[in-house]
Formats: sequence, structure tokens, C-alpha cells
Amino acid sequence: MSETSSTWTGLVPVDDTALAVTDTGGPGVPVLYLNGQFATQGYWRRVIAELGTGWRHITYDERARGRTSKRSTDYSFEAAVRDVDAVLAARKVDRALVVGWSYGAVVGAHWANRNPERALGAVLVDGAFPHDWLDEAMEQRIRKMFRRMNLFMPLLRPTGLTPRMNAEQMADSNIELGRLSRERELGPVLDSITVPVRYVVASGTSLGSRGDEQEKIRASLDAATARNPHIQIAAKVASNHGAILKKDFRAVAEAVREVATLDRAAGTSRDGLL
Repeated sequence: MSETSSTWTGLVPVDDTALAVTDTGGPGVPVLYLNGQFATQGYWRRVIAELGTGWRHITYDERARGRTSKRSTDYSFEAAVRDVDAVLAARKVDRALVVGWSYGAVVGAHWANRNPERALGAVLVDGAFPHDWLDEAMEQRIRKMFRRMNLFMPLLRPTGLTPRMNAEQMADSNIELGRLSRERELGPVLDSITVPVRYVVASGTSLGSRGDEQEKIRASLDAATARNPHIQIAAKVASNHGAILKKDFRAVAEAVREVATLDRAAGTSRDGLL
């Protein structure tokens, strides 16, 4: 992200922690970027560069992620949703367009559903699919995977590339995501959204998935789009889950532009009725 004279970086206190935030400032449409579960705000640099300086880009690292966000005693999903409000309040932003990848897509869907008057819309990148992918066997796979990863994660933590969370905390967070992604949990959230939502969907596998598991999960989105006209798939791209922000950033940026245009059109319609 290029630095400008109006760019602000710093820590935003919330609950028992503080989040590292970057805000480019300016009068453009505020876009708040929501990271993958253990990713950092740096993942958005290509999307931000593609959109350019006409937007107000706000990124942040979640609790214990990155090099500067502080540890917490609460890594729950509800804490992640509260942090959206904390960052927006700290930066004095009343309405924002949220863009979330993976875990961040689920956070974005919940926030947009709960805050229709504050959400300009949402772009959800290969996440927030209402599918029952978590069972007992998958839960054990997740715990085993994070125990193995924990052997080398301490070596990477000083770089900010891995979270300052232990294997159990990371597994618990991933399992909670699986429970929240069940059709009976996430389906009603998506059905209730009243602002424009555009999905950018990847192809192939993701970390921990096997065979065509991920494609079956993505297919669950068809029912949600059929039920709610506010939700559409903007693009199905060739890159996989982990590479989508690197290789298909243009598709994500185009979805952001589309949602912003829809919000402006809705605003004009509302003004015409006054």
C-alpha cells in the first residue's frame, strides 16, 4: 500500500487487546477489509492497488495476528464481529463497504446482516458458504493438522506470518467457523441480508481439504442466491482459495466497484422518494 500524507497507522484499543490498523483516509468510499482467519492486512495490497487512491482503504490485523496486534483472552467469532465496529468507530466511519476473504467473509456476512443501515454492501471472497462440512472426523483432522503446524509456527511468529496463538486456540477457532458455517446457522444470516452482496469464488482445494470437498462446499451458495436477490456471484475464478487475492485481485476489485455502484443507485432512489 502506498503511503500518503493522510494515511494513518496505529493501534486501536478494544476489550483486552489492541488492533493494528491502517487507514488511507480521504473522501472516497470507505472500504473495510476483513482478513482470512490467520492472515494479515498485507494480503489486500493488490486489491487496494487495483482500486487506487479514489477509495478510503481501511485494513487491520485481528487479535494476535500480524506483528503488532496484541494478544487477547477472546478469539471467538463474536469478538471478531465486535472488532469491526471498534475499528469503524475509532476511525469515525459511519458507513462502509466490507470486503472479506475466507473467515473474513463470514464476519462480513454477519456484520452486513446485523447493520443494514451502516453497510454499503459486502464482497465475500471464497468464504461464507452455508454447508455442513464439519463432522467429528473433520474436527479431529483439524486438531491434528494444527498440532503438526505448531511444531514450526514458533519460528515464523516473529515475522508476523503466523498468529501468536497456540495450536488449541487455532483449532478451536477453525472448528467454531465450521459450526457457524452449517446451513442451519449461516443460511438464515444470508437470507436476511438486505444490502448488495457479491461473491468472488475460487476453484480447487484449500488448506486441509481433500478431493472435491471444497467445490461441494462452494456449490451450497446456489441455494442462497436463489432465495435472496441481493446476493449474486460476481465471478468464479481459476485460482484456488489461498491464491485468490494474489492472482485474481482484479475480479475482487471489480466486485467492489459493482457493489459501490449499486449502493449509490439505491441512495439516489431513496433520495427521489423523499
